[in-house]
Amino acid sequence: MGRYTGPKGRINRRLGAMVFENAGAVRALEKRQNPPGMAQRRRKVSVFGMALADKQKIKYYYGLREAQLRRYFDMARAEKGNTGDHLLAMCERRLDNVVRRAGFTATRLQARQGVVHRHFQLNGKTIDKPSIFVNPGDVITLRNRPNLKTMYRDLVDGSSGSRHTPDWIQFDVKGLEARVVALPTASDCSLPVDIGAVVAHMAR
Repeated sequence: MGRYTGPKGRINRRLGAMVFENAGAVRALEKRQNPPGMAQRRRKVSVFGMALADKQKIKYYYGLREAQLRRYFDMARAEKGNTGDHLLAMCERRLDNVVRRAGFTATRLQARQGVVHRHFQLNGKTIDKPSIFVNPGDVITLRNRPNLKTMYRDLVDGSSGSRHTPDWIQFDVKGLEARVVALPTASDCSLPVDIGAVVAHMAR
């Protein structure tokens, strides 16, 4: 699941949500909101089916494999408080998600690729693991290479009209620097899912 390379528009249509943000996938859902291969009236989905679909949304949205999501779930269940809230907060804290939410890239896939290709530094150290959790006070910058600065400057300027940086991240557009100022909460997740149903499904 972490390296899904199939048709992203079909996934958006099948799950009925904008889990992939690239232009083609967005247009596919806007043009045809019915699931692929189902020209007739859609059948009523069971409670189990809805919970499974919401779990799939989380996996595709954050680029997680089943084992990764299970590990996050076990970590969230070990914490005090609401397991679902902890699970979503962990997903939001991933480095590739923070790169995307800050505004460096237009999609999470771009952010993941940038991290894997060692385009970014975390607190001055070059990093290549998208799954690293950020903490308050962490600073994300680009490596000091002119070609990277030019490429990401174009990406940032091109998405200025649609960029919405969450309150827990401060993004210096001019300096191309992101600072984590607080831990995200479940309410910071923009993905519409019934996390309670997902937790119940995964706890079976």
